[in-house]
Amino acid sequence: MSEQANISLLKQAYAAYDKGDIQTLLGMLAQDIEWELPEVEGIPFTGKRRGLAQVSDFFRILAECQEPREFRPDRFIGQGDQVVVLGHATFTVRSTGAEYSDEWCHVFDIKGGKIASFKEYSDTHKAALAFQPRGASAGAAAGKGATRPAVH
Repeated sequence: MSEQANISLLKQAYAAYDKGDIQTLLGMLAQDIEWELPEVEGIPFTGKRRGLAQVSDFFRILAECQEPREFRPDRFIGQGDQVVVLGHATFTVRSTGAEYSDEWCHVFDIKGGKIASFKEYSDTHKAALAFQPRGASAGAAAGKGATRPAVH
């Protein structure tokens, strides 16, 4: 596919996600897709997955864990069969009520008109803090006999 066709495919994929149409989005993925987010302790949707079933599970867990307030791709950069998408998002973590915003970079490989791989780069520290139970860092510091507040 041409770079413009690859970018068009990804714009359709982001539009499907934005509408909550995960089935349409999954239809754009290769059967053996490789899917990767940085592994973050305490955030169950992070890490590596392979295949449609595992990626479908990713979207289910993602929706259970956090609600998107804004999720917007801002720039699409295509070269050959690879597309890089730069964007930003704001999420509310369901378990803590905390909100966090982040700039992200998604890297895709397209093969045979399907998304063959996805890798996300983002500020995992912001997400990790938002997923911590309220008072977790203060309580942990106090429990260790710390004399000053924890620094993040």
